[in-house]
Amino acid sequence: MPFPGGIEANANATLLFSLVAAVIYAFTIDMPPTLARSAVKTLAVAMLAVLASLEGGPWLLVAALALSAIGDAFLSCDGEKAFLGGLTSFLLAHGLYVALFLRSGGGIGLLSAEPWRAAIAVVMIVFALAMVFALWRRVGPALRLPVSVYIAAILAMGISALTLSNFWVIGGAVLFMASDGLLAAEKFLAPAISPHRVWMRYAVWTLYYPAQLGITLGFLLKHGSA
Repeated sequence: MPFPGGIEANANATLLFSLVAAVIYAFTIDMPPTLARSAVKTLAVAMLAVLASLEGGPWLLVAALALSAIGDAFLSCDGEKAFLGGLTSFLLAHGLYVALFLRSGGGIGLLSAEPWRAAIAVVMIVFALAMVFALWRRVGPALRLPVSVYIAAILAMGISALTLSNFWVIGGAVLFMASDGLLAAEKFLAPAISPHRVWMRYAVWTLYYPAQLGITLGFLLKHGSA
């Protein structure tokens, strides 16, 4: 087990609870929204927030995970209000991640000091711009500004992660960006009757949960340091 003690230790049991919830939700992704389905989705990341708190993780990490869980609860429901609630929650979570990464990292100067970081940053910028251009004409006027601000927050989160020397966190940030991009494509770009929507929904969760898990364990276990 990753934390001291056996499976009965609070930290290990909480992590296992989170993993089980994530797996259960993966089998319910294409089912109609229900309270039980929403609860399982929310618990997967909420338990990571509990784990971070139990292990004395940074409060910014705990708060970002908690806001992400709230965002998951919103996005597990249908409707534009639920979507905007999820967007707002994740926007705030990304802001906290930016603050956490910048506080814990070696500074933006690392991007120019190490070419591989700069190269990934450039790819992230191109990805974000492509998202803005692709979505601008497909979302309603009321959503253009919120979506654009959210994409900017995603980009800031990704680039700020590159100031760290923890590859679990960097990998988690990259997966998070990929998950958000695929979610946007599934919601706004794929035709309503497209058969691709099914695998895209599964892929979003397959990218998103490991992203949150990687960021969490990266801070709690201090793995992947260069």
